[in-house]
Amino acid sequence: MVNCILRLIMKKIFYAIFAITIGCGSNHKTTATTEKTEGRTLADPSKYANSITAGELKEHLYIYASDEFEGRETGTKGQKKAVAYLKNDYSSQGIPAAKSDGDYFQRVPLIKAGVPQAIVAINNKEYIIGDDFVTFSGAGSGKHQENIIAYAGFGIDSEKYSDYKDLDVKGKVVLIKSGEPKNEDGTYLFSNTEKTSKWSDIRASFADRVTIAKDKGAKGLLYYDPESFPLVQQQFNFIKARAKSGHGSMTLKDDDDDFFHYFINEPMAVALYNDINAEGAAKMLKTDLDITVENSAEVINSENVAAIIKGVEKPQEYIVISSHLDHIGITSDGEINNGADDDGSGSVAMLEIAEAFQEAAKNGDGPRRSIIFLHVTGEEKGLLGSRYYTDKAPIFPLENTVANLNIDMIGRIDPKRDGNANYIYLIGSDKLSTDLHKLSEDVNRKYMQLELDYTYNDENDPNRFYYRSDHYNFAKNDIPVIFYFNGTHDDYHRPTDTPDKIAYDLLEKRARLIFHTAWEVANRDKRIAVDKATETAAN
Repeated sequence: MVNCILRLIMKKIFYAIFAITIGCGSNHKTTATTEKTEGRTLADPSKYANSITAGELKEHLYIYASDEFEGRETGTKGQKKAVAYLKNDYSSQGIPAAKSDGDYFQRVPLIKAGVPQAIVAINNKEYIIGDDFVTFSGAGSGKHQENIIAYAGFGIDSEKYSDYKDLDVKGKVVLIKSGEPKNEDGTYLFSNTEKTSKWSDIRASFADRVTIAKDKGAKGLLYYDPESFPLVQQQFNFIKARAKSGHGSMTLKDDDDDFFHYFINEPMAVALYNDINAEGAAKMLKTDLDITVENSAEVINSENVAAIIKGVEKPQEYIVISSHLDHIGITSDGEINNGADDDGSGSVAMLEIAEAFQEAAKNGDGPRRSIIFLHVTGEEKGLLGSRYYTDKAPIFPLENTVANLNIDMIGRIDPKRDGNANYIYLIGSDKLSTDLHKLSEDVNRKYMQLELDYTYNDENDPNRFYYRSDHYNFAKNDIPVIFYFNGTHDDYHRPTDTPDKIAYDLLEKRARLIFHTAWEVANRDKRIAVDKATETAAN
């Protein structure tokens, strides 16, 4: 750590000398400026991008993904060391906290659930947790006896279509099923084509279905998804095994912690509503439903880390650069999951990108718009830190947020790309904004010449990565996004994801690309336009 501090001091001395050299009008040649804007000449960003180096990225990552940080699991001692490291780096660079009170930490209250003990009886027939139903919620302890439940179809409520029309579910347990409505010709109603929308993807839409039911006043939700049930059952068993060693599932702490939600199998769903697989309308169902559940839940305090470089001309417009600071911690047999690629690579790239912007600001080349550096917690627990920022407590108004550039795993090479490593996967750049997609490609062509691979941007890609990292919480609010990603590898979520496996020269190039893209978004005359807004939230 001492060596790291000394190197950072030497780097600041270097930049001071660099600035003096430029100011003295020596024979040092600079690249031509890119443009003039409102009387201010913008420098070529390359001289600042070049400060992002493989050596400094490596230096950061060997600390950030070391055993000392214990895998950075949300809410643990190792995660606290991680946020302290990030905070101290921003502070040492003179980059202020994003919050007006000067605190770099945005507290994110979480609930860690133990494995619930639950029995559900339908018309006196008992169903067992783990076999017939599962829950990841730490809520709903006690007894719930119902003789009427509300069947709300697909559980969708939007301007275009609503299963809750003329259905009062206040105080009721709601039963819904997966999928989405179709037109009479067999096409899907939301797309008017044979292509499904996000409502057919559990990862993209389940949280929205829960939110809708809660907002309608329901007391609980039973969700029938026969295709996904084996997967959530597998996840439940995994969490059950991890809970024995002190790990558990987490959710955002809510003022309404009594709301519960269960995933149920087909026999349970049919027992509640015999015609659930048909296209029946929403209705009230008479049934005897008894739920007995005991939950052990622990309040966990975690933190997002947020810093800002304020815009010179448009300080109230914001570009958010994000990555997740957490990882999955220590295995049950004591091995540390260091998470060097996931997402140590994104975390340290952000520190170097921030430093490049800060040096630009010191030299009078600060961005026109403000740049927010947002390290989010709880990504591995379900995108919790970014969801808290967008859904609960935005530090800056979402309507003034121009774009989100999200970095999640950019330090490795996808085995499918072995021998052709000059690439980066881009996801989401064209989903909401033609402007952003074109700018991204133009910037890469001008400065970096990486291959921009859109394999995982395909809506039909089974991995559905668009919905699986923190950018999605911005995209669902119609904020244009780009997700930068290197693909998965054999060390994903394993103790072998270590700093020695990182391709640092490639990490440098990718980080420089993100810097250049953020520079262009921040300094263009007009803010990025949203011309392809889609029904991403509750629509």
